[in-house]
Amino acid sequence: MDLAINPFSSGTRLRAFVYRRDMIRSIRACKTAAEERAVVRRECAAIRAAISEGDQDYRHRNMAKLMFIHMLGYPTHFGQMECLKLIAAAGFPEKRIGYLGLMLLLDERQEVLMLVTNSLKQDLNHSNQFIVGLALCALGNICSAEMARDLAPEVERLLQNRDPNTKKKAALCSIRIVRKVPDLAENFMGAAVSLMKEKHHGVLISAVQLCTELCKASTEALEYLRKNCLEGLVRILRDVSNSSYAPEYDVAGITDPFLHIRVLKLMRTLGQGDADCSEYINDILAQVATKTESNKNAGNAILYECVETIMGIEATSGLRVLAINILGRFLSNRDNNIRYVALNMLMKAISVDTQAVQRHRATILECVKDADVSIRKRALELVYLLVNDTNVKPLTKELVDYLEVSDQDFKEDLTAKICSIVEKFSQDKLWYLDQMFRVLSLAGNFVKDDVWHALIVLMSNASELQGYSVRSLYKALLACGEQECLVRVAIWCIGEYGEMLVNNISMLDIEEPITVTESDAVDAVEVALKRYSADVTTRAMCLVSLLKLSSRFPPTSERIKEIVAQNKGNTVLELQQRSIEFSSIIQRHQSIKSSLLERMPVLDEANYLVKRAASMQATVSPVKSASGVTPGGQLKLPNGVAKPPAAPLADLLDLSSDDTPVTTSAPTTAPNDFLQDLLGIGLTDSSPAGGAPSTSTDILMDLLSIGSTPVQNGTPTSSFIPPGIETKPVSVVPQAVDLLDGLSSSTSLPDENASYPTITAFQSATLRITFSFKKQSGKPQETTINATFTNLATTTFTDFVFQAAVPKFIQLRLDPASSSTLPASGNGVVTQNLSVTNNQHGQKPLAMRIRVSYKVNGEDRLEQGQISNFPAGL
Repeated sequence: MDLAINPFSSGTRLRAFVYRRDMIRSIRACKTAAEERAVVRRECAAIRAAISEGDQDYRHRNMAKLMFIHMLGYPTHFGQMECLKLIAAAGFPEKRIGYLGLMLLLDERQEVLMLVTNSLKQDLNHSNQFIVGLALCALGNICSAEMARDLAPEVERLLQNRDPNTKKKAALCSIRIVRKVPDLAENFMGAAVSLMKEKHHGVLISAVQLCTELCKASTEALEYLRKNCLEGLVRILRDVSNSSYAPEYDVAGITDPFLHIRVLKLMRTLGQGDADCSEYINDILAQVATKTESNKNAGNAILYECVETIMGIEATSGLRVLAINILGRFLSNRDNNIRYVALNMLMKAISVDTQAVQRHRATILECVKDADVSIRKRALELVYLLVNDTNVKPLTKELVDYLEVSDQDFKEDLTAKICSIVEKFSQDKLWYLDQMFRVLSLAGNFVKDDVWHALIVLMSNASELQGYSVRSLYKALLACGEQECLVRVAIWCIGEYGEMLVNNISMLDIEEPITVTESDAVDAVEVALKRYSADVTTRAMCLVSLLKLSSRFPPTSERIKEIVAQNKGNTVLELQQRSIEFSSIIQRHQSIKSSLLERMPVLDEANYLVKRAASMQATVSPVKSASGVTPGGQLKLPNGVAKPPAAPLADLLDLSSDDTPVTTSAPTTAPNDFLQDLLGIGLTDSSPAGGAPSTSTDILMDLLSIGSTPVQNGTPTSSFIPPGIETKPVSVVPQAVDLLDGLSSSTSLPDENASYPTITAFQSATLRITFSFKKQSGKPQETTINATFTNLATTTFTDFVFQAAVPKFIQLRLDPASSSTLPASGNGVVTQNLSVTNNQHGQKPLAMRIRVSYKVNGEDRLEQGQISNFPAGL
């Protein structure tokens, strides 16, 4: 549409006006950005001049040029008022350009938009249906909440108009109104149901979209449409599915697939969570699923939407099987997009009907080997979800076989999934070892450290399989010595169980004896030491293995000493130090070498799994659960709760959440702790038994001891899990009751003048803290706490510092302590006052974490705990 006509005018106007097509040609002819900007500036200047002169003849033509300039990205705000003038004009051409400019140059945030509301109202009541259509189109694109409230009655009236195009545009405009003002949804419910009886497909699609939006906006509308709309939807879908060829709606032999899809989506919304509605539409869904052709893309789109609807409602089991079979056919399609969509849908369907998805396991496995990387990854995730105790062995075999020929880029994901499957579902240690050895041989460079660490822990505990393991790893090392993790595990096993390798000890029935001399074992370690000269960890493990072999195989001691001595001048300090120390052991300490280099004690498998899961928690989102798995069973741990604070110092005593679950630990050593660095102290364990080191760098986590073993009133509690004891999942519920250690959130209010007993807030082997309480009359939420610190040890504490942390609803002020020195053996005390204001007094009781640091003979100590035995009413 070229709106520029030849003006037979004279003077400056003729000189200023340029045809729109000529302006476009001149802009396209520009070779540089500077030339384009010059042309645009010239045209904008001419348009501004015309606006200033009030030129009405060329106003709509100038606006057409201005819109093209706007699409190029140049500022055109000076033309906004011209749009309003064009909209207010009487002619259709002016209104058309005005409304188009309004939609392009303005949005709902512009204040000038308020000026057009009256013009829109007049045009919505215009006798010309085309002008009404322009107003509806503009309102549907830029309607604000205020405009929606003002013009909703006019739009509602137009839904009853005779003209199908007007009805369609009014329905689309109603969608915008409902989105902006959900409260107006009830005004359009009856009209939306009435539109379902129309024959025009454009009106039907618009009506279905409006009903879908009404369901999202209001639960009342959802219930209304379930009662009054469902029959019309079934009729529409049946008529469209059974209709004969209609050229105006035909797409690749399918009658109006767009209407099909919209109706199916609305059916899914209405049937979700409603058994009666789902039962009513089961038959029509089965008819669509069986009659729609799958050899055309339009048909596949309808089938996919039908499957999604079946999976989203309370469908019968037979209908779900039919839907999953359709997805199975999609997996055999040559189109990668269709296969990817099917894999995505099957991942959702597996939670609904696992057995039906299992029937297509072979096809899904073939997708793992697909050339398209996206399909491979999605299929691998689906296979991982399909694995269970009954099919784990055949599925793992298929995946391991494919690992041998898979692309390097895909090996990492495939290796991680195989290792996870083997760990999660293995109940036979021998099968677990065989699979892990194969993975290490085929993709050892992609195995993560925690996986081969867990493998070593298992071999340490499986004494009957240690001989089999070292022989299998030795053969794999000779065949696949370029796999780094394989080398590390094999070197460790040769060092620990070298005599089993040489003497064929603990042979299994499935094994064939192999001949390995003591020199052969040393050769294997020496080759690995030379091959991995750049890897410090592998070389260090090789040196340790050689040292142990010097004790296992005394005839090879001299040779081993020479190999070890070659690293005395290594530039890596760790290797240099190991080489010198090991050479000294081999040469000078023969008397203690055999006892020093005995086989490692059996590693605590349960304790290792707990630590492994705890380390995984630090790297996952708080909403994801970290899990550690034994080869013979599964171990699950609670979700991580640590969250790095945005401002560590600000959050030190002002907790980020009132309902964060917390536990406490025994006194710990944490050299890397941020708070300890901040305070300039290197804290050591003050507990006689010693606690597990804390590696957290999160102040809040450290201060509150999140994730560690609870300590009530300072009493240390061991977190050791004996071997063989099953560790059960522990649920962590992020509620205020966890922070308050089980105290009720609603505490009765005692008399203000009531006396509160003195409590022992904290006591350990070396320190006792008692709290006494005092309240001011008329201020029940305020409490003054007098803390008394008593030294139970025989050594004086110096540099004594007391810290406390409370939830956000509590305000805390610490007064200076009476002294920084605490006399030994209870010969004196230190006192300190705490002022506490409970802003939720009567609703939540007091809760506090404490932390005490001091020095004993110049050595830093730290003790911490939770106080949960405050008297009621504080």
